[in-house]
Amino acid sequence: MARGAGAVVRSIGSARPRGGAPASPVLPAAATSRGATPARSRRDARPMRPGVSDVVEAALDLGMQAARALGELSGIEWSAPAAAGDLPEIDPFGHDAAYAERVGMVFRWLYRSWWRVQVRGIEQVPAAGRVLLVGNHAGALFAYDGAMVKVALRDVHPAARNLRPLIDDFVYDTPFIGDFMSRVGGVRACEENANRLLEADEAVIVFPEGTKGIGKPFRDRYRLVRFGRGGFIRVALRTGTPIVPVAIVGAEEIHPVLGRWDWLGRQVGLPYFPLTPTFPWLGPLGLVPLPSRWRIEFGEPLDIAATYGPDAANDPLLVSRLSEDVRARVQDMVFDALERRGPAFL
Repeated sequence: MARGAGAVVRSIGSARPRGGAPASPVLPAAATSRGATPARSRRDARPMRPGVSDVVEAALDLGMQAARALGELSGIEWSAPAAAGDLPEIDPFGHDAAYAERVGMVFRWLYRSWWRVQVRGIEQVPAAGRVLLVGNHAGALFAYDGAMVKVALRDVHPAARNLRPLIDDFVYDTPFIGDFMSRVGGVRACEENANRLLEADEAVIVFPEGTKGIGKPFRDRYRLVRFGRGGFIRVALRTGTPIVPVAIVGAEEIHPVLGRWDWLGRQVGLPYFPLTPTFPWLGPLGLVPLPSRWRIEFGEPLDIAATYGPDAANDPLLVSRLSEDVRARVQDMVFDALERRGPAFL
């Protein structure tokens, strides 16, 4: 979350007027006189090729169909999606509730059947009001941890809370991926966005390890790196938000990082290029995550705002100390969850 703090927030869909759809282009007078239509060039007459976004949409549709079929074979009863009239419209961050409900079918199958997620202490998350979840981060190729916590709060929590993950800048700089993350509820990570979400009494999750946590080598799995610069602490203090520590076990094994090719990563606009036992050696098949067993545990809320007050956000030494205290608590929870989970795959 520290990465991007202080960055200018770019509004979603700023190129489109707020009043409605963009105005239609004006045709030249010669083309509109006597009911004539503008001549089409040979290039315009060619059939349009599907873009990358169309391919992504088609892949998601196939994935959702496969998830439903596999769920039926596994005996999973899917909850009926909410009616279109019951879902809110697209919010200022680009969250499309109807789209997220459809895509969520894939993540629910991963949660229930592929990773067999076990949850402990989810009642620690308040049933209503603002709350900031702080967890450890992993995933190498794709950080599924935020999605799995989101499914847990939606399907297991008694209040069926919606969760808004804060996403690193580089994801939004990746074509089409940033748009997808916004539509399913992700928000670019910066303090301004976090403040807006929490002031609206949303449940927000942040991963202060950032990209360093995602790409840590397998030998350092489940050993948390430094928690940025404490941006999440400043946000919690200024907004009076309780912090719920979260330990996520299982994400370190889905794509074990054996090495990194940083030069190639920079060339393609990524913070690193991971080398795993399956990727890139198996091509697209190497993108399939391994079926590790997951465990997500929620700790007791920490109400640091009630103890120190909002002005404490201006004390860098206190912010740093509180950030390290939360990191240590999450680290202890991760070790406990590892012991309770047992073997990673069996």
